[in-house]
Formats: sequence, C-alpha cells, structure tokens
Amino acid sequence: MTTLAPTLQLFFTERLTRQRQASPRTITAYRNTFRLLLRFVQNHTGKAPSDLDFDDLGADVISAFLDHLETDRHNSARSRNGRLAALRSLFRYAALRHPEHAQLIQQVLAIPQKRFDRHTTVSFLTADEVDALLAAPDTGRWEGRRDRALMTLAIQTGLRLSELIGLNTSDVQLDTGAHVRCTGKGRKQRCVPLTASTTAVLRVWLHERAGLREDPLFPTRTGRRLSDDAIERRIAVYKNSAGQQCTSLATKKVTPHVLRHTTAMSLLHAGVDTAVIALWLGHADTRSTQLYLHADMTIKERALARTTPPMIKPGRYRPTDNLLAFLESL
Repeated sequence: MTTLAPTLQLFFTERLTRQRQASPRTITAYRNTFRLLLRFVQNHTGKAPSDLDFDDLGADVISAFLDHLETDRHNSARSRNGRLAALRSLFRYAALRHPEHAQLIQQVLAIPQKRFDRHTTVSFLTADEVDALLAAPDTGRWEGRRDRALMTLAIQTGLRLSELIGLNTSDVQLDTGAHVRCTGKGRKQRCVPLTASTTAVLRVWLHERAGLREDPLFPTRTGRRLSDDAIERRIAVYKNSAGQQCTSLATKKVTPHVLRHTTAMSLLHAGVDTAVIALWLGHADTRSTQLYLHADMTIKERALARTTPPMIKPGRYRPTDNLLAFLESL
C-alpha cells in the first residue's frame, strides 16, 4: 500500500485546513506545486500519481523537479523557493506520520533554497504606455470590455493578481467615496479609493456584468473566475497590440505585477509619502516600498539639483551694501 496519496490528502484536509487554517490562496499555491510535481514524476517514471510512494520522491527527484521549474518552465529563483517551501511543509508533516522514511525526508528537507540577486530596479509603464495598453482591447466584444475594466482597475489600485481574481461584484462601491475592498496577503483586508475615471469605467462594466453580489467581478464567459494564466495571457496580447502604436512598449515585458509597479510609481511621482503607498499596496513592511524610491530616477535628479556644484568654492556670504548689512545684522 502506498503512503503518499493518503498522507498528501491529510496534509491538505487536516494540516492546512484544520490545524493551520491556511487561506484559500495558500491552499491554491500548494495545490499547484504538488500538481506540477506529480505530473513531472509521472512523465519521468510512468507511474500514476496514485501509485507513488515517498520512495519515489527522493532528494534527487525533488532537485530534478526544481531544476525543471527553472530551465523548462522558466520560473524565477523566488518562485522556485516558493515551490520548495510547499514541499518542505509536506515532508515535515510526513516526518511525524512515517518515521520509516525519516532518512529520505531529512535529505529532502536539507535541500537549500536558492540565493538570488535582489534587483533595485522595477519595470513600470509611463502615462503614454498606459493609455496605449488600455486602448488595445476591442471594446466591441464582451471580453474586450471586461479586460479594459480589469486593467483600468489594476493600474489605478495596484491590486495583486490574486486580489483581482478574488474580487466579487459586491467588493466595488461606486457611490460617494467610491472604493474597492480586497483581502490580501496574510488575510489582511484593505480599501482602495477609486478615481472618477475608474469609477465611470466600472459603473458601465457592472451594469453590463449584472449577476449576484457574490459573483466574480471579472468572470469567464461561463461565469467562473479568471485564472492567473488567463489574465497574464490577455495582458501579453494587449501589450503586443499596443506596442505597434507605442514603440516603447515593444521592448517591455508587461505582466500584472508591472501594472502594480505602475501604480506605485504614479503615486510616488505625485508626491505621495511612501508610508501611504505601503498602505495603498498592502505592504506589511514599509521597507518593501523603498524599492520604488530606488527606481525613481527623477527623485535622485531632484536631489542632485539641490547639491552644490563641485567647481564652486565654499565661502561666507557678504552683503554688497551697507543697508543690506544692517538688515542682516538685525
């Protein structure tokens, strides 16, 4: 009898759901990790996932899977580390239930996370690029009107992709004090105000969308929630289309997170304090927002303009007139 399938099922139903009370987003992320792993092992061994045992998931297999994520799926080191964290969680749980696999489990838990460079530059869109991207959807089609409303909301509010997907129609309030409510990382809830232009776009979309309060704000044709991949593909299509009119877009990679960066940079250019931007974006630590200060060259240029040119010799101010000297002495 295999031990992997029942242990994996208990890991989700007992460990994550009941004991840790993990959020739906955490469960989804863990689920996707194990789906990728089981399919990878099946493709390389020919064994069905239900027939696998822990002996089939040794450290060499897990390491090969992590390499597959980076080389074949082009995942970043950060994404790889996130998948590894999910795997470690399962193996720590398995260590309590299957001491007979203790050595294998310890070998897997010993796999280190991958170090990576933390870039201080972020990619974001200029005002002209934003206009070109929002003009790309075909508003003569239902999908085009939906996507234009989605991107308008994303660029103005800076919501994460998971937050956009999780929105229901009741989360948008368009009366006085228009705003959108969302639940972000760590189950923290926040409200983000809406501009008049975003409110107008959403009011038209909600009128067409109709539906119940608990229905997804941006659904598929069949009424289900859009997936991460679906939104990323749609944005990539619009970026390519907009790049024909706005040449600077052609060289940029535009993702949902780039739209979030665009929100932050727009607020920063408007003079909004970084503490407010952190609240706006749902950052748990204001240090996360410092990244945008590094990326904003205009702030550095303004600081440079305030400095004394190096060729000017320091000296003491002396008034050129006796009357001015008298006034300075008062």
